[in-house]
Amino acid sequence: MIAELGLGLLWLAAGLAIIQSGLGMLGLWQTNRPELGNAVRPVAVAQALLIGISFACLIYLFIVSDMSVKLVVANSHSDKPMLYKVSGAWGNHEGSMLLWVAVLAIAGAGIALAERRVRRDTLIATLMAQGLLALGFYAFLLFSSNPFERLNPAPQDGQGLNPLLQDPGLAFHPPTLYFGYVGMSVAFSYAVGALITRDVGPAFARAMRPWVLGAWVMLTLGITAGSYWAYYELGWGGWWFWDPVENASLMPWLAATALLHSVTVLATRDALRAWTVMLAVVAFSMSIVGTFLVRSGILTSVHAFAVDPQRGSFILALMLIYIGGALALFALRVGTVREGAVFEPVSREAALVLNNLFLTVILGVVLIGTLYPIVAQGFGQQVSIGPPYFNPAAGSVALMLIVVMAAGPLMRWRSDSAPKVLRRLAIPLAIGIVSLLVVRLLAPDMGVLPWLGLSTALLAGTGSIAPLWKRNLLRTPLFTWGMVVAHLGVAVALAGMAVDSAFFKERLVAVSEGQTTEVGPFSVKLVSVEPIIGPNWTAIEATMEARRGDGQPTTLHPQARNYSTPPTDTSEAAITTHIDGQLYAVLGKQGQDGRWQLRLWWKPLVTFIWLGGFMIALGGLLALVGRVWRERRGMKSEEIAA
Repeated sequence: MIAELGLGLLWLAAGLAIIQSGLGMLGLWQTNRPELGNAVRPVAVAQALLIGISFACLIYLFIVSDMSVKLVVANSHSDKPMLYKVSGAWGNHEGSMLLWVAVLAIAGAGIALAERRVRRDTLIATLMAQGLLALGFYAFLLFSSNPFERLNPAPQDGQGLNPLLQDPGLAFHPPTLYFGYVGMSVAFSYAVGALITRDVGPAFARAMRPWVLGAWVMLTLGITAGSYWAYYELGWGGWWFWDPVENASLMPWLAATALLHSVTVLATRDALRAWTVMLAVVAFSMSIVGTFLVRSGILTSVHAFAVDPQRGSFILALMLIYIGGALALFALRVGTVREGAVFEPVSREAALVLNNLFLTVILGVVLIGTLYPIVAQGFGQQVSIGPPYFNPAAGSVALMLIVVMAAGPLMRWRSDSAPKVLRRLAIPLAIGIVSLLVVRLLAPDMGVLPWLGLSTALLAGTGSIAPLWKRNLLRTPLFTWGMVVAHLGVAVALAGMAVDSAFFKERLVAVSEGQTTEVGPFSVKLVSVEPIIGPNWTAIEATMEARRGDGQPTTLHPQARNYSTPPTDTSEAAITTHIDGQLYAVLGKQGQDGRWQLRLWWKPLVTFIWLGGFMIALGGLLALVGRVWRERRGMKSEEIAA
């Protein structure tokens, strides 16, 4: 009964999406009938309520292990821990798409309930666009990927969740990415609405900015958490692999970062109007491209849920309709977008334009490197593109981007002079140049990219806190603190990447129980290897003692696990964290001579990578709270004055 209720609510929500879109069109066309446009808001709220309950029904089916539902059978088991029963609701193709459209509808309801800054016709057009977006995904779910499909007869139990997904990361990583993707859909809908009503200006940007900031924060958290999840779960010892699915989440983040800077300029300085609209389209386009890559079946990955080409064709059709339609609308209406305020070549606006150009170049590099092997495979050619392409191509541009990032906040709006900018940059530039020389002297064998990366990180770290010089810190706006923390987070993450890439130590050895080996500054002793039993798995677990110099030993327990449902072998890395890095251990197989294979890494400052990522997200959150707080204070002041 619950499955039928969820499916019925899904159909009703789809019907309301049609009504929402139709009322929006009629409200814009028949301006003499305001009741049509006014009805769009409550319909959007009702749609969100219905689809939210529908998704709750799916979660309930997983919690109670209803094996008459095909999706539950394929992705759960009655003996699974409760965390994985709940997260299994979106750890699959159909459930993840239902979560996507639920968040999309809830975002539309948020616009309907809270938005008061844009013109009435622009709001109606925005909700109309949001309804049309939702409608495509409703059609996909109802006609291609029904999450409530029944099985008759029902099996006694399910096949279980992919063991690589049986991790707390599944409860956090996908939802944060979806919130980020859907935030980009809101920006897209605002852009479409503003183009339709010819209302591209500061008010439209101020309405869009909180959604862009929130989406950017969620994308940052999702990518950071996903990177660490893959790092400790897959047992490869790396934090980024340039996997196509990783790139699928990186590309929207790059576009969203450019959009965030552009929309801020438009909201505060009335510049970059056409650029902001175009970036809103590009950011959402990258979200759709990422969705297509992960769910079309053209990629083989633990993240890639769909293997049915028909579903991939459906998503491809949606992608072409939405992206093609938006680009066509942009081409038709870009001539109506009036030029905003002008600025000089040496100014903060110009630095942000340069910043966005670098981000766009990196996006292009990643997009080409991700799609080219797929296209080549379609023509019968097997091509592999990995770090040898991405690291120098994207890394070199990223370093220039970070230098501009350090300089931009020290420039004045509208117009500045180069000599004054150089004087403000004197200390960061001096630190960067000195660090280039010192690092080369202390580590002459360090690779070029890590060398430049570490020096650039020191320059950027100094430059990021420069906007606080000579300020009253207690009176500094919260969004300024957000900018400082986010930029400092970039410097911290870059330093971690550079140091880990340059100085990590790896050891692959075969040892007997009681034997000791060395890796980096540690001596590691294999004490014992014993079988253990978990809640839904069995494992061989090693007990290891790691000692640094004459210090106290640290115990590590890497495991080689076996899951019976579905039958899968996994490696569970053991990681011990120190202030200057991590010791990472993986247990391999036992040889015929009785020795155990061990793979050990010493990874200096690797934790800085994720610390920097969370600092970037924290900076975005501070900026979001600061902007919302300032706007609400301004609105209250206007009400009092009225």
